[in-house]
Amino acid sequence: MAKRGYHHGNLRQALIEAALQLIEAKGPTGFTLSEAAKTAGVTPAAVYRHFAGREDLIAEAARQGFEMFADLMQYAYDSGQPSALAAFEATGRAYLAFARKHPGHYIAMFESGISVNRTPELAAASAQARGVLEKAAADLSQHIPADKRPPASMFSAHIWALSHGVVELYARNAGATAPFSPEDLLETGIGIYLRGLGLIEPDR
Repeated sequence: MAKRGYHHGNLRQALIEAALQLIEAKGPTGFTLSEAAKTAGVTPAAVYRHFAGREDLIAEAARQGFEMFADLMQYAYDSGQPSALAAFEATGRAYLAFARKHPGHYIAMFESGISVNRTPELAAASAQARGVLEKAAADLSQHIPADKRPPASMFSAHIWALSHGVVELYARNAGATAPFSPEDLLETGIGIYLRGLGLIEPDR
């Protein structure tokens, strides 16, 4: 097998791409560093020039995923303006879109058991992604008096959890069925939650 990692001059990234393939196929604990090296077309010894172990390799895949995710969330937020509600809902849809388009990154980020605090870089990338949703949440609650306003970090975390649940049950689980699309489930769920908090007007 040709040593692709050496030929294109970016062995580190080749190993990350190999890990993403294996994560999709076998899960984050279903492969070894030797398998990642073989998939990348390099010797096992070459892996240790860049990563001390499998967890470090997955953590770097997760960091890159969070950076991509933050960019997508920011784009969705900006595209939803000038309506605060539209911007907030757009970030929820972006969560579904990212999980579908980048399953390897998504698994590394949320299902690998790797703490976002494993490295400062990973923690910063994760915080950047959360920050976009918190900003959208803060915008949505500006019309409520400060002493009655729910913390933006609280209800943005609830929406994050709702989005994650829809992804896990209906967007990535081929065996699960629902009478509505994941997008419709998420949109109606967000609407019910936000009305319950008094953040948007009830349906008439």
